[in-house]
Amino acid sequence: MTTQEIMAELKAYGDEKIRKIFLNHGIKDPMFGVKIEYLKNIQKKVKKNHQLALELYATGNADAMYLAGLIAEDEKMTTNDLHTWVQQALSQNISEYTVPWVATGSLHGYKLALEWIESTQEHIAAAGWATLAALVALKPDTALDLPALQLLLLRVKNTIHAAGNRVKYAMNNFVICTGSYVTPLTQEAIAIAQQIGAVTVDMDGTACKVPDAVAYIAKAEARGTLGKKKKTVKC
Repeated sequence: MTTQEIMAELKAYGDEKIRKIFLNHGIKDPMFGVKIEYLKNIQKKVKKNHQLALELYATGNADAMYLAGLIAEDEKMTTNDLHTWVQQALSQNISEYTVPWVATGSLHGYKLALEWIESTQEHIAAAGWATLAALVALKPDTALDLPALQLLLLRVKNTIHAAGNRVKYAMNNFVICTGSYVTPLTQEAIAIAQQIGAVTVDMDGTACKVPDAVAYIAKAEARGTLGKKKKTVKC
């Protein structure tokens, strides 16, 4: 399929009611309002295609950008590609899911995540923390820098309540993922979460809530899934 063919298909799948829901959840125009299930249908046809992913992302259409992340050949992404993607990721689903997913599968994810969390631009800093969360959920503990993660947990404890709105949400998720997927740091993550307490994030009037980190880690323990890594972070 070509970019033009896919854009036409996305337009056909577009739903104004879905578009309005997406707008309320931090996804920005332009977009058609395409359900994820329809994006998955296109993904099955395309499978992986690096050039097509770059072209779709460059359209600036939020539906196409999300699809680009699903079909991207992550290992082919350069640092320049990923810098471009994160700069353009103004929608929450792109900055906190698509870009982190692809960065995690690339050769540059950890390095870029540490760079992005220093950004004064909220969507980039949030992408950095979301990338760190994806990395700890996916990578084996032997591939992780545990002392560095400990320092990042302390950084969250000391800065989360003063951070930007979406950065707070991503930081909280990093604590959850570290506690749930990196068992040598589970107890430390729980202790940090208890010290942090309730995290307040403006959800723009939606019914979405900030996950309670202690409760989420406890659920993972109750399920017997502590330390069980994900096969993929894309969904």
